[in-house]
Amino acid sequence: MTTATHRFRTAAAALSLIGVLSITACAPLTAEASTAASTSITAGATAASSASAENASATAAAEETITATAAAAQEFLATLSAEQREQVLYAYDDESRTTSWSNFPVTFVERAGLNLAELTEEQQAAALGVLEALLSEEGYATVTDIMGGDQFLAQNSSSTEESLGQYYIAFFGDPSDTGAWEVQFGGHHLGINATLNGAEDSITFAPTHLGSQPAVYTDGQGNEVQPLAGMYETAFAFYDSLSEEQQAALYQGEQVGNLVCAPGGACDYPTGTGIAGSELTEEQQQLLLDVIAQWVGLADEQTTAEELATIEASLDETYVNWSGATAYDMSTGDGIYFQISGPDVYIEFADQQGSAGADVTGYTTAGWGHIHTIYRDPADDYAGAVTQQEATGMGGPGGAPAGAPAGTAPANG
Repeated sequence: MTTATHRFRTAAAALSLIGVLSITACAPLTAEASTAASTSITAGATAASSASAENASATAAAEETITATAAAAQEFLATLSAEQREQVLYAYDDESRTTSWSNFPVTFVERAGLNLAELTEEQQAAALGVLEALLSEEGYATVTDIMGGDQFLAQNSSSTEESLGQYYIAFFGDPSDTGAWEVQFGGHHLGINATLNGAEDSITFAPTHLGSQPAVYTDGQGNEVQPLAGMYETAFAFYDSLSEEQQAALYQGEQVGNLVCAPGGACDYPTGTGIAGSELTEEQQQLLLDVIAQWVGLADEQTTAEELATIEASLDETYVNWSGATAYDMSTGDGIYFQISGPDVYIEFADQQGSAGADVTGYTTAGWGHIHTIYRDPADDYAGAVTQQEATGMGGPGGAPAGAPAGTAPANG
């Protein structure tokens, strides 16, 4: 049996592309070429030439991703009927852009767009083609592995939740490589909101929800799959790098908490709790950026580097706190919770203290095995185009969704 784990590039590798581009004439790079080229950068390269190379490359890479994604979106639209196109297309600033995604099942919170389960195989393949064009190879594997986990639950668990494995796709704005538009894709353990702006050659994934249940499962070929392994691995690499004094400042207690800023909900972005980035060594700051890259590193390398550079600039004002287990041992305890909160990034990772009725013999579907996360940008959610409204059916902050059965876990079903 083999183990399939998908880890995004490290922050150091992504940021090193700034220098790499000064010797590659801004040509698009594979991950292998980027790594090889980075080793040959001379120390004499000036900051000015590095910054110029970074901007040129980020523009080129983003432009390529935006063009490919827009083309894939148009190919998908061409497979649809007029009625289906009307269902999938929304105005760029439509309020439902903020209210139609959640970490609740689709039977609790209505999603925008078309349900892939109701499409033909040709249409489903074209819809996934949009994601494949948008995401890096690693990002696409992570997303499809998350979807595979939901399918695993639908086939093997005791859950009677009919929405397991149902995913929706919607476009806000007209897909093009010249204007601004958004791809929204998701279901229960996935909520991608990717805004692409061809006029500015920019891409942002804020806000996005990545989750997994179970955290580890076996696919149809007998492979062990852990979609979000990189989140656990980088988080504990950061935690283990801290001194005892730093860990004491970081740690909030043994109890694992729920998401404070749940997907589809409004958020006040709490900060100031735990340890500040200014209290970290340079090495520890890089390890923290490696954690953050698990969310911002969904697309091409240069887009990732640009976003990480923005976050790094305000890292001194960014706080991290931690609760729950202090050792990466998925066989012991209830898992972990951590929060990263600063001017340019807000991330929560929360192991859920219940399986929501989706139990599978021999697999962990609660605690360590049931992950919900959120990534948001306090300065640029939805690329600043709309203001978050409470998602339909959420029932208010911290409450169960309207119509949910008694005992439904608040905000993190």
